[in-house]
Amino acid sequence: QVQLVESGGGLVQPGGSLRLSCAASGFTLNYYYVGWFRQAPGKEREGISCIRPSSGSTYYADSVKGRFTISRDNAKNTVNLQMNSLKPEDTAVYYCAAVPNVHLCSDYVTERYAMTYWGKGTLVTVSS
Repeated sequence: QVQLVESGGGLVQPGGSLRLSCAASGFTLNYYYVGWFRQAPGKEREGISCIRPSSGSTYYADSVKGRFTISRDNAKNTVNLQMNSLKPEDTAVYYCAAVPNVHLCSDYVTERYAMTYWGKGTLVTVSS
């Protein structure tokens, strides 16, 4: 069964860090583009990061550039999102998604092209 499961969310103080993981089952994540998206209460979903298959090239939205890092752990069939210098405006449900097609990461993050598989999300709350 094809499945993506996010983990690592929680409550963190402003300036703190969290590491989210996206674990895949039923397929090999290294052959897929993987994106991280988030949706804050009352706001539209926002694509924030993407990593290409195999080459590992990455893309970040301006809102998280320099603070978040996406990476692969092929041994664990996961993609991680290290989030540093967190701000209250980073509060959202974070989703990972994967797609096998060949386009640009920026096209997937902006949802010009659709992702194929989605996780159910993990909540990140940044608050003092």
